[in-house]
Amino acid sequence: MSSLCTLLGIQHPIIQAPMVGVSTPALAAAVSEAGGLGSLGLGASTPAQARELIAQTRALTDKPFNLNLFCHAPAHADAAREQAWLERLRPLFAEFGAEPPAQLREIYLSFLADPAMLEVLLELRPAVVSFHFGLPEVAWIARLKDAGIRLLACVTTAAEARLAEAAGVDALVAQGVEAGGHRGVFTPENGDTSLGTLALVRLLAQQSSLPIIAAGGIMDGAGIKAAQALGAAGVQLGTAFVLCPESAANADYRAALQGEKAYRTEITANISGRPARGLPNRLYGELGAALPDYPICYDAAKALHAAASAQGNHDFAAQWAGQGAPLARELPASELVATLVREMQQA
Repeated sequence: MSSLCTLLGIQHPIIQAPMVGVSTPALAAAVSEAGGLGSLGLGASTPAQARELIAQTRALTDKPFNLNLFCHAPAHADAAREQAWLERLRPLFAEFGAEPPAQLREIYLSFLADPAMLEVLLELRPAVVSFHFGLPEVAWIARLKDAGIRLLACVTTAAEARLAEAAGVDALVAQGVEAGGHRGVFTPENGDTSLGTLALVRLLAQQSSLPIIAAGGIMDGAGIKAAQALGAAGVQLGTAFVLCPESAANADYRAALQGEKAYRTEITANISGRPARGLPNRLYGELGAALPDYPICYDAAKALHAAASAQGNHDFAAQWAGQGAPLARELPASELVATLVREMQQA
């Protein structure tokens, strides 16, 4: 058993990525029951919703699972920028006989500004908590560790890894540019070095004493073995689990992931206000307007998708996926974990 497995209390060094909108209590529990680490994305949840999701998951498994929090800099509202963006999207709304919203909202809080969420974690004491987009203050990290919670931080560069290690986390999720969904970059306004998974894992394995969890483009046992050969103690897979029946992905998302778009994923900030990789749609590409802050920007995309999907059009859906998307398999989560373990042993 690897040191990572011992640290997290799991059997196999396989983590299901905490995909907001896709991960469910059923998916997390199935992965944990199969010996991996299931995850719930709580980035868009209120403390009350988080409490309910944790209860649902614990009703399905007594094994460890991971709760993921978004640690982005809280949004700054800018009415002029937001109105300009809504005007840019107005013709798209008009195609469906709809008007853009009158104004945009910060649709969910950063964990950094949500002490009530911290209290829920301290009370319910999940086995593992992970951070995305940055880190909470060191005092919060210390309190979570004192509660016996193992902490993971997503990093995209060696510099971010040094910050996370200094803050006191237990392991690093090395997210390569191949990964689906939102880039975990701490300060996207300063650009993105766009390091690939294998290069990043090797860099971090050389500089850090913490266990490294490779994330981005890994879809099968051969990919897991490749990451381990470069120094990863484990792996985190997201896109690989989207087609599982336990995921919340809708029929259109599942069909798109099995179609030609899977071969040409792209990164855009136009949907949410932060760069994220997915199956390209009409919101990708240069739209010629300054974006509102994340997640205020997301409110516009969600409204547009709602207007379009009400008429059976899915051209504006956020369908996150990594570069390994064509390798996704339609298997129950427990069967997928067993398959990954078997492939890993054979590789």
